[in-house]
Amino acid sequence: MVRKEGKLRSKAKGYALTSSRAGNACSDSESGNTAVKTGITLSVIIVNYNVKEFVQQLLNSLENSLRHISSEVFVVDNASDDGSQKMLAEQFPFVKLIANTHNVGFARANNQALARAVGKYLVLLNPDTITQADTFQKLLDFMESQAGAGMATCKVLNPDGSLQLACRRSYPTPWVAFTRLTGLSYFFPKSKTFGRYNLTYLAENEIAEVEAISGSFMMVRRSVIDEIGMLDEAFFLYGEDLDWCYRIIEAGWKIYYVPTTQIIHFKGESSKQSHLDGLLIFYRAMALFVKKHFRKRYFFVTYQILLLAIWLRAAFSFLQNSLLVMAVPLFDFLLLQFSLICALYFKFGHLQYWNDYLLVNAVYSSVWIFSLLLAGSYGKWRFSSSKAGFAVFSGFLANSALTYFFKDYAFSRAVLLFAGGLSFIIIVGWRFFIKFMHRFDLASFYGTLGHTLLARPTLLVGDFSRGESVLEKLRTRIGAGYDIIGLVSVNVEDIGKEYNGVSVLTTIESLDEIVNRRNVKEVIFSTQQISYDVILSAITNSRTHAAHFKIIPSNLDVIIGKASIDQLSDAPLLDIDYKLATKGNRLKKRAFDLIIALLCLVLGLPVFFVYLKFKKLDRHRVLLPVDFGKTKKTIHLWCLRNNRFLSNLPLMWYVLRGDLTIVGRELTASAESEKPSSEIMKPGLTGLIQLRRHKKMSEEEKEKYRLFYAMNYSVLLDIEIIFKTIFRL
Repeated sequence: MVRKEGKLRSKAKGYALTSSRAGNACSDSESGNTAVKTGITLSVIIVNYNVKEFVQQLLNSLENSLRHISSEVFVVDNASDDGSQKMLAEQFPFVKLIANTHNVGFARANNQALARAVGKYLVLLNPDTITQADTFQKLLDFMESQAGAGMATCKVLNPDGSLQLACRRSYPTPWVAFTRLTGLSYFFPKSKTFGRYNLTYLAENEIAEVEAISGSFMMVRRSVIDEIGMLDEAFFLYGEDLDWCYRIIEAGWKIYYVPTTQIIHFKGESSKQSHLDGLLIFYRAMALFVKKHFRKRYFFVTYQILLLAIWLRAAFSFLQNSLLVMAVPLFDFLLLQFSLICALYFKFGHLQYWNDYLLVNAVYSSVWIFSLLLAGSYGKWRFSSSKAGFAVFSGFLANSALTYFFKDYAFSRAVLLFAGGLSFIIIVGWRFFIKFMHRFDLASFYGTLGHTLLARPTLLVGDFSRGESVLEKLRTRIGAGYDIIGLVSVNVEDIGKEYNGVSVLTTIESLDEIVNRRNVKEVIFSTQQISYDVILSAITNSRTHAAHFKIIPSNLDVIIGKASIDQLSDAPLLDIDYKLATKGNRLKKRAFDLIIALLCLVLGLPVFFVYLKFKKLDRHRVLLPVDFGKTKKTIHLWCLRNNRFLSNLPLMWYVLRGDLTIVGRELTASAESEKPSSEIMKPGLTGLIQLRRHKKMSEEEKEKYRLFYAMNYSVLLDIEIIFKTIFRL
């Protein structure tokens, strides 16, 4: 192997000496002697910043991956405030923890560990990754067989099993940057001319020499670091990996992509936790890389154009993000204008007064938008129909007050009433519609109520014959958004069996088929009885990316997936607020019951009697026992077969009387009188439990659903449950 000497070599050595003065490097002889004395083959370095659950999962997988390798593991914690340092000290005593008092950045944190590491090979590993049992061994074998290999990486997968393109790439030269910015790399990914940005023309499963790899997994020789120096600390979070790769190749070493093994990378979790503006840091890093390496390599004009392209791309990204943030309030504003136009036309039959009320319109719209903002409709709860409804109603009250005090300078009360009512319907309605789109994986949303009613079809993968406690936790985790429709077992003999009332549909080998056939949106792997190797193999061999893959580590009460960590264990509640128990909410519920019952009786009774007269319905009289907590009653009613809606219609009379409610606990519940839900919740024609009547539920599970409803009651929740019931009829 021939390495470049002269000026370039001097620069590399100069950087190493600079780092050495900071206490971050050692000489060739020192590092070699240290490795021989300690016998350490591999040093793994992880930088953690507020991703405790992810680093726990990674360290669990590392214990298996490093079992037969002489190794050491460093975790550098950049002043996390999520309990990471305490967790690492208590649960992973083999980890060499470096605890920083403030966030020193990714490059400097890695350098802190590199200065103390003594392994012959070193690996920089992101905390939001999972390794296979053979990940390190196969990379070590490759590095030993290739004397000219200075750095290597394995195949890096997204959580859905697809290849993470950033794991192999090229330098951002003017031509590569041009193909990226113009979209040529996207439209011609298989072209060697246009597809160089992420090397998309290379085969996914073939070893290849590349220019750069991702910092999520980098295996590098100790002798390479001694020669070129460590990471450049001028790069705070991004770009340091690209800079390191550039310096390694310039020094005469080769970098390889080795897809004989793989890891999963939940991309962006560490940077997501940072309070810094990630976009600005990223583009500053790219500009720094270009200034450092391309200033003398290209003509002045070409170099300036490349810098300009980077900042234009940064401006476009900032604009794009700003538009995404403003999209929801802008859409609400347009809907408010539509409501006011309709109200004016309804009142006057024309829109001649529209320009006369522009200032008034601005004030009224601002009040409504501000109410939505205060309610959180433009933050985490942007798709919560209940919060949006409350905000629109509050804005209506505020605008009504303005109308009262400024009669000569305001809309008429009729216009305001019509506009407010229409705004309530459409602003609440489009959010509710988004939740139904989410059910078919066409949109995402936030909100407990939507998650409860429109939970995504989910498969749980595990070894259920040996016991899986997570199944019970998932089924009783109300509002988590998971509808467990079946189990996938590692044992063929489990097919057809039931565990906790859920059937085993297939084995892990046929996972893809059942995902497509059942329109599954979530696949959750339990590592309690399944190894990470089996999980990674199943994800790698997946032929479809229609479902999201998630993992439950064996010793954690969390579900880890792309961009999300869902807690499984219930948080203790000291003061439980049952909304249904308050007088105001009970009056609202009673009024809602009366309105719905009267509408159903008025609209449904004519059809009901016509069917009875012509004997098109088979009817029989039954005695239906109904539990009211401390007392029990028996209802005599005509039960009609073959039509669920009409069979429930006679029960509307009991809703009017106050014996039953539209949405409540099940009619035939056997709840004991001392249970809280029995005291505050009447039996209902539908409810959260009734929606799950096709599933076998324990009494404990039912009680959790009753308490959830009592604690989260709202009229809009009742409406959502009714809609869900209608769609299931």
